[in-house]
Amino acid sequence: MPSPKPPLLLTDDEQDALRRWVRRPSTAQALALRSRIVLRCSEVESNTAVAAELGVSRNMVGKWRSRFEANRLEGLVDEPRPGAPRTISDARVEEVVVKTLESKPADATHWSTRSMAAASGMSQTTVSRIWRAFGLQPHRQETFKLSTDPQFVEKVRDIVGLYLDPPERALVLCVDEKSQVQALDRSQPVIPMMPGTPERVTHNYIRAGTTDLFAALEVATGKVITQLRRRHRAVEFRQFLATIDKTVPADLDVHLVCDNLATHKTDTIHRWLVRHPRFHLHFTPTGSSWLNLVERWFAEITLKLIRRGVHHSVHDLEQDITRWTREWNDNPRPYVWTKTAEDILESLASYCTRINDSGH
Repeated sequence: MPSPKPPLLLTDDEQDALRRWVRRPSTAQALALRSRIVLRCSEVESNTAVAAELGVSRNMVGKWRSRFEANRLEGLVDEPRPGAPRTISDARVEEVVVKTLESKPADATHWSTRSMAAASGMSQTTVSRIWRAFGLQPHRQETFKLSTDPQFVEKVRDIVGLYLDPPERALVLCVDEKSQVQALDRSQPVIPMMPGTPERVTHNYIRAGTTDLFAALEVATGKVITQLRRRHRAVEFRQFLATIDKTVPADLDVHLVCDNLATHKTDTIHRWLVRHPRFHLHFTPTGSSWLNLVERWFAEITLKLIRRGVHHSVHDLEQDITRWTREWNDNPRPYVWTKTAEDILESLASYCTRINDSGH
């Protein structure tokens, strides 16, 4: 076993610089990892212990410890590559990255390459190259929603537990309704795809009516039980439960994962569940439909059938959905849940910490 090395000795300025590289979101991940390695080597003698703690190899720890001992902070930065010498210094690159992340232009909600080029005195091409290198895309925006359900943690563990370790002698079904599925007809005929030209449809359409699709996805096999109704009240949901009851073998318990829709919790449904004790309902947290695997199946049928389908009537739409579902069940493909409840909760905790640190 190699003998432990003495801890690295860091100056105050070096410690400040390393911690700044670790904390700053604009720092490249490779440089942040090297900074963590050096910081831990200043506190721990064994390369093996540092490697185990940070999840890297002992050789990597030894490499960056040696590079730092030889060249200090400059040893952690990637060595220059062959080619023309750089004309933009690291300080100016950092200025662009920090400005992109921490400020906004006076006349817009986000930077463009042109506005950043004007503000930084660089060319638009240079700004674009810096943004690509650091994965910055100011023009893009994504949405998120954090559940405020007071029982969020318990519900996540309950439902993920059903996915990863389902009970014996039981069937786990993910249930939901895709309401107001529109039967849309185009105002003019669809022009089919040709070489060099995509399929073309008119931007306006004719509404022929709507239908409601009830679905129960069997987690283990991917098979789906469906029912089409023109409304989605508690009475229709009870009828769908009766369909599930007839479809699932009588010797199996039934665990249903469903959302918090009011029609799932009425007295009518409660009385039905009392008369059918083999049914157990597991509710997703408020605002957390992503936990319900049937939503993934709804996305599949929407992408492959509904969104680009042309239907002259609700009857045509319902026939198409029935046909598509039958073909799906002939060759079902289960969706495999991989994340544990703890993985999900740790990820959300990290995200919440990031939001708090950003000052929002």
